[in-house]
Amino acid sequence: MKQLTKLAGLAALLGVAVTPAAAQEKIKIGVLVTTSGPAAALGQQVRDGFALAIKDLGGKMAGRDVEIVNADDELKPDGAVVKVRGLLERDKVDFVVGPIFSNILQAIHRPVTDSKTFLISPNAGPSSYAGKECNPFFYVTSYQNDQVHEILGKVAQDRGYKRVYLLVPNYQAGRDSVAGFKLDYKGEIVEESYTPLNTLDFQPELSKIAALKPDALFTFMPGGMGVNLVKQYKQAGATVPVLSAFTVDESTLPAQQDAAVGMFGGANWAPNLDNPQSKKFVAAYEAAYNGVPGTYAMQAYDAALLIDSAVKAVKGDLSNKDAVAAALKKADFTSLRGNFKFSNNGYPIQDFYLTKVAKRPDGKFQTEIVEKVFSNYGDRYARDCAAK
Repeated sequence: MKQLTKLAGLAALLGVAVTPAAAQEKIKIGVLVTTSGPAAALGQQVRDGFALAIKDLGGKMAGRDVEIVNADDELKPDGAVVKVRGLLERDKVDFVVGPIFSNILQAIHRPVTDSKTFLISPNAGPSSYAGKECNPFFYVTSYQNDQVHEILGKVAQDRGYKRVYLLVPNYQAGRDSVAGFKLDYKGEIVEESYTPLNTLDFQPELSKIAALKPDALFTFMPGGMGVNLVKQYKQAGATVPVLSAFTVDESTLPAQQDAAVGMFGGANWAPNLDNPQSKKFVAAYEAAYNGVPGTYAMQAYDAALLIDSAVKAVKGDLSNKDAVAAALKKADFTSLRGNFKFSNNGYPIQDFYLTKVAKRPDGKFQTEIVEKVFSNYGDRYARDCAAK
């Protein structure tokens, strides 16, 4: 109180008003992602991408210092609820950024939004919050889960693959991935295999693929699941074309390496995207972390820019939640991916690409854009969301 009194007195002498932001403490942002276990690389990319953005912002938003409070959800829904309550009640964060996995998002969504704290997802984008359950305290800087998989369904259809095998983990994002793939693909699904989350042995599924001889394999296996699947796929000598999402990307390629080269993916960005802000980001990330950034890092960087744009719009005063929500909805920042705006449900409208794994001249591996599949594409659930 003495400090506030001094500020007020100084302001009176100088003939200026004390703004709420001038008297407030740091902006606190909780980052809740998976940083242990087989999926740790995904969460680390989010942490690193977000931290890099805060560094590039000079550690401030609208003149206020920014403090990041990191937490590991350990890919355990019950534990994630405990961790997020700690961020809300003990750390009193202004924003929560996370998580990676949709089952964790479903666990923390209500505790965060019911507290009227803004939840910014840098990756998970389940269908469950894109329609009737949309929320003015929830925004996504990645995609609606179905959309990336829609890319592969359209490619499979366009390339004339008549018989496709589907292999995904048995949780919300896995089910969303199948729904997305089926939107444009009209051929025969020879098998739908749903494996337990964190499955690391795919020999039974690989045996089925060998027996059924499909024209292509569609799979969504993030993190350590994808690492093992790709290695076992190559060891088995399989030659069926692989169309994947989050199975071969910059979080898994350091472990998969040559086994993944030539495999296709779907994404809203790749490290070789040709725009100035993306090139600058990739160079800075590689210099800081000695690794190639993937969409996880890119979307986390954009999440920080989104929050910064809102804080600036309200001049650092976060007390008016409606004003902050309106500022977030405007998405007044330059996304690393280029085209970006929010639909009425808080999920992005953006471009999507088919990508392919390549080995760079420096020996590192990355995904590279093959072709644009969708332009300025929003999700189909938005029509069921009342405007935020």
